[in-house]
Amino acid sequence: MTRMNITRNLDLDLLRSFVTITEAGSFTRAGEQLGRTQSTISLQVKRLEEQLGVTLFDRTPRSLNLTAEGERFLGPARQLLRLNDAALAELYEPDVAGTVRLGVPEDFATAHLPAVLAKFTDAHPLVELEVTCDLTLNLLRKFQKGAFDLALVKREPTEQLEGMRVWREPLVWVARDRLAAADLQTVPLVVSPEPCVYRKRAIDALEAVGRKWRVAYTSTSLAGSQSAVNAGLGLTVLPREMVPPYLTPIVEDETLPPLYDTEIALIEAPGLSSTAHMLALHIVAALERGP
Repeated sequence: MTRMNITRNLDLDLLRSFVTITEAGSFTRAGEQLGRTQSTISLQVKRLEEQLGVTLFDRTPRSLNLTAEGERFLGPARQLLRLNDAALAELYEPDVAGTVRLGVPEDFATAHLPAVLAKFTDAHPLVELEVTCDLTLNLLRKFQKGAFDLALVKREPTEQLEGMRVWREPLVWVARDRLAAADLQTVPLVVSPEPCVYRKRAIDALEAVGRKWRVAYTSTSLAGSQSAVNAGLGLTVLPREMVPPYLTPIVEDETLPPLYDTEIALIEAPGLSSTAHMLALHIVAALERGP
């Protein structure tokens, strides 16, 4: 194929399909996100490759990867789409702008929120998000001092806390493997510092059945706790969907007490801006498909 004439214009619709394929990891998923068939997406990529005079994807029946040219083109393609979306937003929704401050528990932010927030900022490019991750009780203290417009916080299902439930989390014990959780006289716990909902849930569950426990490792980060469990230093408590593949959820073990669900609630500051309220509605709508 010959190189394109640099005076020609790129089709932004084709660029959006290209970027969506890259982010979704497949033509089929990209088609679902864009409301198009897989064959239409394939045809759009072919047209874009013809315009550019290069091959963008290396496709096999089992894999989809960017070529070297595709890698080089991805950044500029994203930039062009951002400029396009920002220009339209400035014209059609100039009031949907400004900064929204959001507080989120670290594990929830890691597992669930990135895609949710990315869709919002893609749809409203004039909005800037400031996301802070912390323990729930610290988030609540900061929220009460006016640090956030919105906060997602963990709570007990029976707890009377202001806000709307947006997620329910089934909790499980987590170990390096099943042997690491077997025949424990005293349960070694890997936990976050106080205050922590999961720490309290683990200790309360053990004490309710008379099991001995000790804090074997304390970490302020989710990654640190998971590394400690992976090293065999103890057990921790996580939502089932957030257990990494290299750790083992202990869901059926008569020696460990059951863990009850916790909830994630969304709370809004008084005098919320219309932009922040729009983000709140987006989060609720996106997460209500969860467990």
